[in-house]
Amino acid sequence: MLLLTGLAGAAAVLRPTADTLARLPAPVAAVVGVLTPDWLVARVLPSEAGHGRPDQPTRRRLFALGGTGAAALALGAAGQGLISRSRPATLALPTPADPLPPPAKGVDLGKAGIAPFVTPNREFYRIDTALLAPNVDPGDWRLTIDGDVPKGFSLDIDELLALPMVERDITLNCVSNEVGGPLIGNARWLGVPTRELLARAGLDVDPKDPALQVLSTSTDGMTISTPLSALLDDRDALVAVGMNGTTLPREHGFPARLVTPGLYGFVGATKWLTRMTVTRHDAASAYWTDRDWATDGRVHTLARIDTPRALRRIAPGRTVIGGVARAQRRGISKVEVRVDDGPRQRATLGAEADVDCWRQWFLPWDATPGRHDFVARATDGDGQLQTQDIEAPFPAGATGWHRSAVTVTD
Repeated sequence: MLLLTGLAGAAAVLRPTADTLARLPAPVAAVVGVLTPDWLVARVLPSEAGHGRPDQPTRRRLFALGGTGAAALALGAAGQGLISRSRPATLALPTPADPLPPPAKGVDLGKAGIAPFVTPNREFYRIDTALLAPNVDPGDWRLTIDGDVPKGFSLDIDELLALPMVERDITLNCVSNEVGGPLIGNARWLGVPTRELLARAGLDVDPKDPALQVLSTSTDGMTISTPLSALLDDRDALVAVGMNGTTLPREHGFPARLVTPGLYGFVGATKWLTRMTVTRHDAASAYWTDRDWATDGRVHTLARIDTPRALRRIAPGRTVIGGVARAQRRGISKVEVRVDDGPRQRATLGAEADVDCWRQWFLPWDATPGRHDFVARATDGDGQLQTQDIEAPFPAGATGWHRSAVTVTD
């Protein structure tokens, strides 16, 4: 028990962002853990009861006291998490030099059951490699641009916020998402284009060289490899400081993170960003690269069925089959739905906000009693049909048409 407590305490104290209070919960948990067994023994096996031997504990009493001890240990351990959650830090976000108007009419179709065009921050998916999200003091934070550049530099948070900012609607996707899975979200980001930061470093390399990467580093030591070309071309890759009109939430990378349209998060969405190093793939490798995941991470075309929910029982009558589709950097030109063995039907698309955003779609349907199977597929803006080939998320993202089924009651 003491060994486990020590390991938990070490993990807390050795975090790059640990503060003084991080030292407190582990020893408290250790003291509680040591004293609780002694207290239990004293209660269950009291001193001489007048008959020359201890009282015999009952099964019920033993379980009750054991539960009390377990609760005490859990309370001590929970202290680590409670203290680590300090009051969220905020920044005074600047007015963007290139703002976006409110989302155009029609990008959100308002159909029940379909994911909203803008994913609220509290509902945005999270994939972390750290046990606890770093708690970064913006006053101590710096972003360093270095590596194979002639003019490396670093910025503190005030210097970053003083740079011209842009707003962009961008969908982020997790490579570990299964076909039709929830690990995707769309937000309005505020940040500085990465191509402007890298230009300031005086890059003198071929920006399209596939051997070049930017190795970005998080404050917690996490590394991500992004193709250099994706941070320099006409897409709006950002060092973002804002999300849906507010400071980045701590769990989404406060005070700054990388957002790269068209790439899965494992190669383009470093949270708690603190360093961007221009280098070659054969000179340095990132966390996921070392685990044999792909190095390019291009997002696949995909249509997802959101409603009716899979395996649900629904009432007969007029309803809607609907969802979202994405093909970042290419856009969505068509979504088709097939019900049972019927013909493929073209769905109605919501308005396109940007090729880097998902797009809503829906198809009216007269639900009749019985089991019904759906399959949806999308065609991108280049006319390429989403592949039917089924592939697992490893190593470059899941593929295949999304299938679902419901039962319509009598």
